[in-house]
Amino acid sequence: MVKPSADLRSELGRVRGLGSAKEGVQHWWHQRLTALALIPLMIWLVAGLVAHAGIDRAGATQWLGSPVTFGLMLLVLGAGFWHALLGLQVVVEDYVHNEAAKLVLVIGLRFLCIGLALATAIALFDIAFGG
Repeated sequence: MVKPSADLRSELGRVRGLGSAKEGVQHWWHQRLTALALIPLMIWLVAGLVAHAGIDRAGATQWLGSPVTFGLMLLVLGAGFWHALLGLQVVVEDYVHNEAAKLVLVIGLRFLCIGLALATAIALFDIAFGG
């Protein structure tokens, strides 16, 4: 006889070997941490854009070339694209039921988000330091 507290899985689950994949919690935490990081970063970004509204290209280049502004903009881009990737991956995993299509979409989303993040980072480098 099996003790009730020894195994809480159903008989069918025990036979199939189903249980926690131990991946969902980490994904959930990463999404929450990026969301938490984006709150002050977006407040800073909106405040900075409002404070610098109407400046010319030279002023924007000078503002973005500042080490603090440049670093914070890179953090906004990194956290924003990572957060977007995590959220889009959840949508694909929840609503796409064909495993092959799901795999292709998740890989495509990763390439897309990494490519867009690199493109925006290169654009930021060009604006801040390229003149």
